[in-house]
Amino acid sequence: MSYPDLNLSRWQATRDTLQAYAQIVARIRQKLTPPQRHWYHASLRTSAVGLTTTPVLFGSRTFDIEMNFFTHEVNIRTNSGDVDVISLEGQSTREFGEELLEILQAFDIEAVLEESYYESDKERVYNDPYVEALWHALAQIDMTFKTFSKGLRQPTGPVQLFPHHFDLAVLWFSGRLVPGQDPEDEEYSDEQMNFGFSTGDSSIENPYFYITAYPLPDGLTGTQLPAPAYWHTSGFTGAILPYTALVDSADPNDLLMNYLTTVQKAGAERMKK
Repeated sequence: MSYPDLNLSRWQATRDTLQAYAQIVARIRQKLTPPQRHWYHASLRTSAVGLTTTPVLFGSRTFDIEMNFFTHEVNIRTNSGDVDVISLEGQSTREFGEELLEILQAFDIEAVLEESYYESDKERVYNDPYVEALWHALAQIDMTFKTFSKGLRQPTGPVQLFPHHFDLAVLWFSGRLVPGQDPEDEEYSDEQMNFGFSTGDSSIENPYFYITAYPLPDGLTGTQLPAPAYWHTSGFTGAILPYTALVDSADPNDLLMNYLTTVQKAGAERMKK
């Protein structure tokens, strides 16, 4: 399958809007979900049509919130059959956040959300075709990440979207503890690698795939990467594969899988030393 052009300079305003809305939705999930390792409770998951909180428990009831990138709506549903929607039209974060909280309150779900998440009255940009292009890419990347993680013997986390950076990622764990770290502090005591996709940021201005390791094993950055991947060392250290490589490739999923497996194997071998 082909990957759409996602040059960020053309759709950054829409990306920023999606990120702002996703941060509100994910924060509600985080506030009502018991803490999970490595902040899994603060992320969103992919669904058949977009991004979802997955079912969230409130008292004896459950609900979910789904950002539907085909109908361009946010769907709010409960296990009692309550359903409501918010149209995604580029409304301000204040308008979006207040409407979402009002719907949940009407469903007798008390979701407390800091106003800092939705305090802006600034109207935003929401372009349907750009959102659909992003989802076309995310759906394929999600499946490739899941196929990749399925082939690993050691534990992996779920494929999830972290709204604070708006990146889709999956964690792999070697099973070893990091020397000198408190074993009870799982965020810093688990030896791990992070495999992700970013839509672009201040470090790299266009969409890219990244692979990082914690702690960084000696010699990993000397690993030869499949072209056109390269090692990035400014701001953070990681193996980078430009997203445009998939757009231009005759077999993009094979290119992505080769990149993921090459770096994972190199990292896993060096972590044993």
